[in-house]
Amino acid sequence: MQRTAINAVILLSCSLFTVHCSRLLAQQPISAPHHLRKLAHTYSIVAYDSVSGDLGVAVQSKFPNVGGIVPWAQAGVGAVATQSLGNTAYGERGLELIAQGATAEEALRIIMRTDTMLQDRQVGMVDARGNAASFTGKTTFDWAGGRTGGAAGQTGGKGEVIVGRGYTAQANIMVSDQTVKNLAETFERSKGSLAERLMAALKAGQAGGGDKRGMQSAALLVVRKNGGYLGANDRFVDIRVYDARDPIAELERLLALHKLHFFPSEKTDLVTISPTIVAQLEPILLREPAGQSDKWLEAKQGRATPEFLEGLKNFMYWENYDVRVRMDGKIDRVVLDDILKKRSRS
Repeated sequence: MQRTAINAVILLSCSLFTVHCSRLLAQQPISAPHHLRKLAHTYSIVAYDSVSGDLGVAVQSKFPNVGGIVPWAQAGVGAVATQSLGNTAYGERGLELIAQGATAEEALRIIMRTDTMLQDRQVGMVDARGNAASFTGKTTFDWAGGRTGGAAGQTGGKGEVIVGRGYTAQANIMVSDQTVKNLAETFERSKGSLAERLMAALKAGQAGGGDKRGMQSAALLVVRKNGGYLGANDRFVDIRVYDARDPIAELERLLALHKLHFFPSEKTDLVTISPTIVAQLEPILLREPAGQSDKWLEAKQGRATPEFLEGLKNFMYWENYDVRVRMDGKIDRVVLDDILKKRSRS
């Protein structure tokens, strides 16, 4: 990006200072917090997937409903984690600045200039060009610091802005720096979708010791253009665990459920509906919905007839497999296994 364009972004930010300053001031506590009791003791990872274009945040905290504070993301723009004494302006205004052309680092530094409680903050930002930046305030509690990815990635402690590529991991009030090391190293070597890699990193972060006070809530946010329900929005994954004994285990369970009901079928999971599969599903279609006189299938078919496929389609919508419904004589083996497993327990 040309320096003149960057300067224009900065000038625009200054011209809107009065409006955005009021936002910032509205978030300042009337009196300074008693740090150990008030700060959100948190670790997070913010990342960009250059293959899919996905952007996301995974976070765990000894604080209720961390998903309502820390993670921010906009498809095609960037992702942000704002924690410690979280200031949501880093999420809202940060994404606005990145959308206007600023890099993650430039957006971070612009907001830092007007933050009157800067040294209580911890922030990670990644933009859709892969630039990453993180800041840890001087008055955050040990262990606190961050790490960014890429060949030029950096590890930093309090009072530093560090930059890199692809991702940024940050944590405060940790048992040690091992949590951030585990977040970074696991993310770098993991395979699969961004959501799966973020989940793996989050689990590894806890294995590194995690928060000194324990666990309470967690969240996973991944955005993808038209990646939401039936392509109607960009919320590819948006899961929050408000309060739980083991929030990471619960988050992992909910991600598996989300993938089943919101992710489209993989081509490798599609199988032809054979007479054997019909024999497995037909008794279900003939007796369900329970308690209703009209069933999904009126009579036994023995094969994948149009009547059978219509009944199967209606059954799948009823059972919330919406995004995996098809009428081409095939079925998703993941859905088939789930249908049979649920009825084997009943």
